[in-house]
Amino acid sequence: MSTNEFPHESFDDLIAANTEYQETFKYSELTGSAAKGLAIVTCMDSRINPLSVVGMRSGDAKILRNAGARVTEDVLRTLVLATYLLNVNRILVMPHTDCKMAENDEADFHKLIDEQYGVNTSSLEFRTTRDQLGALASDINRIRSYPLLRDGVAVAGAIYDVKTGKITPHEG
Repeated sequence: MSTNEFPHESFDDLIAANTEYQETFKYSELTGSAAKGLAIVTCMDSRINPLSVVGMRSGDAKILRNAGARVTEDVLRTLVLATYLLNVNRILVMPHTDCKMAENDEADFHKLIDEQYGVNTSSLEFRTTRDQLGALASDINRIRSYPLLRDGVAVAGAIYDVKTGKITPHEG
């Protein structure tokens, strides 16, 4: 196997799609900085195209994704780098409607995974919440009060509606 082959045929469709992508690739002039000064913290849900949602394109913003769009230690670490080194001067925290992370309790996920797959995940914190707006306010405040972020960074929150594409601002 050469170094540019995946070890499993499950990825053949990705390699084929990438070959087509390369034919029209137009991003070679972009830098690693956020051209529009924005970082978006959003969910890993595949219904969300974070750049399109806010009218941006590749190179305009930094995108941080995880289950539930929660502000974790890793998100804070990444935002510190982004605000000092990658031109980020505003941060949008953007969870979404119809999110499983906002419809279940922590214990529900642990139980489901254990019962269906026999895996004990109790050592993990999934950061679920049934109070999505409260969690959003808390996460916004967590970023605003984080002492290592660059001064002057604007932080806001909005809920993305997966059925309409609308974002509704929410203050923290």
